[in-house]
Amino acid sequence: MRPLAQAWGYAYLVDGLNADDLHDYRPGIQAAQERGVRSPLAEVGITKLEVRMISRLLGLPWWDKPAQPCLSSRFPYGETITVAKLQRVGAAESYLRQRGWRGDLRVRSLGETAKIEVSGDRLGEFVQFFDLPELTAAFRQFGFQSITLDLEGFRSGKLNDGVRF
Repeated sequence: MRPLAQAWGYAYLVDGLNADDLHDYRPGIQAAQERGVRSPLAEVGITKLEVRMISRLLGLPWWDKPAQPCLSSRFPYGETITVAKLQRVGAAESYLRQRGWRGDLRVRSLGETAKIEVSGDRLGEFVQFFDLPELTAAFRQFGFQSITLDLEGFRSGKLNDGVRF
């Protein structure tokens, strides 16, 4: 992005990092800072909730859109991430959304296993909502060999458990 920003005459690259993001292990934060990326929301202490409130006040139609962190956050630390793996996870999440699932959702990639995470209080709803053999067949077409549903439920930053930062 730096060469593109310079070519267009921009002095800075900025991201959407907010104050809440600073309380989690995010290796990308350090990488961005090392490359001079600025994070104006975090710099002035604006939280995710405040971003949503400001967006709503401004009449932005996406003010309540679910968080969509980078697909690379679906992989455990140490696993090699490839374009094909990112596409596989993206296709799996798109499949679930296109069939009408709303709310928190992650498809974690654990080697050849897809681990689906939805809100813990909606696990039963998820199982009834989908035709599970059809879902399994679709995920296998995406390249997963095993498909699981995380009984603990979705929690942002779950792959950071056990990581010291």
